[in-house]
Amino acid sequence: MTLVEGDSGVIVIDTLTSAETAAAALALYRSHRGDRPVTGVVLTHPHADHFGGVNGVLADAAPGVPVIAPEGFLEHAVSENVYAGPAMARRSGFMYGTALEADPAGHLGCGLGQRLATGTMGLVEPTDSITGTGQVRVVDGVEIEFQLTPGTEAPAEMNMYLPARRALCLAENAVHTMHNVITLRGAQVRDARQWARYLTEALQLFGGRTDVAFATHHWPTWGADRIEEFLAGQRDLYAYLHDQTVRLINRGLTPREIAEELTLPPALDRRWANRGYYGSLSHNVKGVYQRYLGWFDGNPAHLWELPPVEEARRWVELLGGVDRTLAHADTRVAEGDLRFAATLLNHAVFAEPTHVEARHRLAEVYTALGHGCENATWRNYYLTGARELLHGPGVRRRTGGPQLLAALDVGQLLDSLAVRVDGPAAWELDLRIDLSLIGDDALWHLRLANGVLVHFRDRTPDPRARLTLTTTRRQLIGVLARRELEDLDHEGDLSVLRALLDVLEAPDPAFAVVRP
Repeated sequence: MTLVEGDSGVIVIDTLTSAETAAAALALYRSHRGDRPVTGVVLTHPHADHFGGVNGVLADAAPGVPVIAPEGFLEHAVSENVYAGPAMARRSGFMYGTALEADPAGHLGCGLGQRLATGTMGLVEPTDSITGTGQVRVVDGVEIEFQLTPGTEAPAEMNMYLPARRALCLAENAVHTMHNVITLRGAQVRDARQWARYLTEALQLFGGRTDVAFATHHWPTWGADRIEEFLAGQRDLYAYLHDQTVRLINRGLTPREIAEELTLPPALDRRWANRGYYGSLSHNVKGVYQRYLGWFDGNPAHLWELPPVEEARRWVELLGGVDRTLAHADTRVAEGDLRFAATLLNHAVFAEPTHVEARHRLAEVYTALGHGCENATWRNYYLTGARELLHGPGVRRRTGGPQLLAALDVGQLLDSLAVRVDGPAAWELDLRIDLSLIGDDALWHLRLANGVLVHFRDRTPDPRARLTLTTTRRQLIGVLARRELEDLDHEGDLSVLRALLDVLEAPDPAFAVVRP
């Protein structure tokens, strides 16, 4: 969280992950600088650790406080945190090591910060969208000049410049580590080429008039010369990573081969702000490959591979059974070949998940791999994998819940339902529902057929709809999230709604990752 003092209060740039941590941060600030009210909020991009604490920031703010964000902010916040949110939350537990104890053998950090906050995550709709570079807003007497940087660290993101303070906020586009082109938790692949170009643009727009550059992770950089060196180094990092990966793609190398061959130039590698504490060169080049060519490496043998359990059973059979597989893995460990030992032991676990010794051996190898990692997220992933092999799923990060749903518009709410429909269970259903939102002169039409829930909006009732609901948006959220059908204003057959709700599959917050 960055706080900018204005004429009458304080402007908050990014709000942390949860309402509780945001409130604590404001309390800390006020204990030193006085009880200044929040007079503006700027959200640099739609990642939960930047907007999730907004309700803690706005809890005692006056009505009408502006909330400024880049164009597309809400759409991308929804797509990342609602549609695939449960899967991302599950994998985030591995990436950020939320179940690991903070000690020398366990959790040491996350690369961008020490620990991912837990608590209550919220989301609000911005009151003002920045749609172009060069746009200026004045908030509580503070002039802010914006640079849009879509497709960089997030699909919607922006830098900002404070002329009166000669200060440049770089959002998460330049931090003191190599960032992720593709994250281990899962996300849309970022455009390393555009990322580098926007850093060049930032240097051109602001470099000659900046005394301090700060980002929404890590510490500021002071002095024009050091700022230029820092930004140029980060720019060259992403540009080299992109360009050389594409060069090797066009030589015919596969993602794993590129990850083994590509190294940074010594001058870039010596900059410790380019080290892979958070992102890594290995998984970032695979992200660049994925952006251009997708998941398939072109080898026909990889076109129709067996699922993990079936493949594992066949490999273990060829190796002479689980015990022989463990013996082969022991030989690899003794030779220092932990990577292939992990492969062998993973096959053993997936072939016979009840084999206790196989799980223990794989946990030992994961622990050794984790303790050897410079990259914090790799370390967390390996150590969490080891923990789950021995103890099962641990503490899970909570998703946004009702507060997150409350920020969605009706179309986004219905989209969030569509991705929960159990297709096979709904194959034979043909349901039509009209939805009338109080205060809205148009109708939402829902149809479930062929296992697909579609919706559209117009003013004409559907004569084939067997149910018409009249409700508020808040009541609709209660219906969809908690199946609250009591006192629901409706015409027609309410069993149609029950049939729809019955084929919605609840996400599994503890699905298997390191076991089948």
